[in-house]
Amino acid sequence: MAKEKHSNSSALHEKDGVKDPDITNSGAINALKKRRQKQPDAKTLISEITKGSISALSRAITLVESSNPNHLEKANDVLKGCLPFANRSIRIGITGVPGVGKSTFIEALGTYLTEKDSKIAVLAIDPSSSISKGSILGDKTRMEDLVKTKNAFIRPSASGDSLGGVARKTRESILLCEAAGFDTIIIETVGVGQSETAVHSMVDFFLLLKLAGAGDELQGIKRGIIEMADAIVINKADGDNLKRAKMAKVEFNRALHLYPPKSSEWAPKVSLCSGLTKTGIAETYELIEDYISITKANNYFFEHRNEQNKFWLLQTIEDRIKSNFYSKPIIKEELNRQIGLIAENKTTPFAAADYLLKL
Repeated sequence: MAKEKHSNSSALHEKDGVKDPDITNSGAINALKKRRQKQPDAKTLISEITKGSISALSRAITLVESSNPNHLEKANDVLKGCLPFANRSIRIGITGVPGVGKSTFIEALGTYLTEKDSKIAVLAIDPSSSISKGSILGDKTRMEDLVKTKNAFIRPSASGDSLGGVARKTRESILLCEAAGFDTIIIETVGVGQSETAVHSMVDFFLLLKLAGAGDELQGIKRGIIEMADAIVINKADGDNLKRAKMAKVEFNRALHLYPPKSSEWAPKVSLCSGLTKTGIAETYELIEDYISITKANNYFFEHRNEQNKFWLLQTIEDRIKSNFYSKPIIKEELNRQIGLIAENKTTPFAAADYLLKL
């Protein structure tokens, strides 16, 4: 019997695969891609945001976070259009050292509020690597129950090199979330011991989470952050840790008496809670409601927001001057030259800075 001839003797010969079915509509696929690529104009974004569209809100936040100069005008138009619908929420800042349970606490608080028919937006700030400049942005995985809740919106952002670990455009994101109908905005900071001035300057209520038995009770007393806190909440007050948490509460209460009265006429409180077991969450929010009632009655609430607007005006001017300075071609060129001269010990950093600023 004659051997059958093979057109290709290689074992790696590739046979013809299955052809695409005729029913594939390439025109529809291409049209879908074009729709996805097309960005809505400012007017459309504003209309959709004020109707509560999460997709439009996410797009707008991405727009205001963009460092592309071409996006600046459109971002400003969107913010201006949303402004009449903003300033209708309670803004809560939450900070604490890594591991204190910020995400678990926020999820418990957010769930409690959504069950009361509130709309919650969480602007979570993730630390950026100083080496790779990257960020994990894992808050949606840490708040896996809250993220599936209808009345909750979670937006993680990278901190970059901004003050206190606050994302560069968090302030604008707050306004956009308010325009989308969210009545409670929670801002979670990095909490790595940096200055918390930035987050304090954009919220109505500043909450500090602490741990009992972590050895930082007395250290915390010395920190300036205690002066900014409107409440100290000792988290993980459950199980074997409950006794230590009660002792820490006594220590912090003593410490708070050492500080002068606040201009808000509010005496900061210390409370216990457990984000894991959800105990103490309702009591914590009652503190926030009491604070809002007192400060609105004495007009501090509105005066504080006006001061915040002044702060962010000056901050924006400083950021814009810095950005404009470094974007100039002559500065880019001369900056590299001055760095080289410093390395060769031919000039000092101060003389180089003076030279660049005079340009």
